[in-house]
Amino acid sequence: MQLVSPSRSVPLPMQVAGQIRALIADGSWPVGHRVPSEHELSRDLAISRNSVREALRSLVHAGLLEARPGDGTYVRASSELGVCLHRRLDGADPQDAYEVRALLEQRGARLAARNATPEQHAAMRQALADRDAAQRDGDVLEYFRIDLDFHAMVVAAGGNALLAELHSHIRDAIAGNLRISPDPALGASLDQKHYALVTAIEAGDAQSADAIAGELVAEARLLSARSSDASPLAVVGNEQRAGGK
Repeated sequence: MQLVSPSRSVPLPMQVAGQIRALIADGSWPVGHRVPSEHELSRDLAISRNSVREALRSLVHAGLLEARPGDGTYVRASSELGVCLHRRLDGADPQDAYEVRALLEQRGARLAARNATPEQHAAMRQALADRDAAQRDGDVLEYFRIDLDFHAMVVAAGGNALLAELHSHIRDAIAGNLRISPDPALGASLDQKHYALVTAIEAGDAQSADAIAGELVAEARLLSARSSDASPLAVVGNEQRAGGK
């Protein structure tokens, strides 16, 4: 998708902002992308720099863009929904985040049992195998990264794009409370239930998938409470860093 010269029937800044939103949403301008300068946009769109400036300011205010003095303007977030949710989740009680996680993952698992394809079943199994390999190698951060990806995969397999997007935006809150289990029995139980979840999804057993997903979140919540004094781990997207879930 490319920017095109706006019509004159709608305020120009609104049209330009809409086009930039679309470029961000479809991935043409990913997070971290440097936005063309006001001069470049004004020239390419054949409109005034004032109109371009107003459009960019509105998107900075919305949290989609970030203006860096002396450097330029960059894409900061992929959606305004994500911006709003992250603002709300910053400083929120982690236990509240677990409640929301349970709602989203239980519904996502139920839908996945109805809608997931054989290819998605195989991808879930592979993710768990990769997670087990990371555990055997002692790579804790990779283990948790794959675990987060697995849960996102289950919700996405349900086929509800909005549900999957909501789940993806609480990812940071989830990753912010990851802890290594001090209880081997609890850790083993969690591992077994991940496989049981995939089995229920493959069997099309929506009720069991819902229940198991709820149990997984409940045990993760218990683990977080038991390990509150432990050093947390943060694993967000493909980045791995010390921090907290």
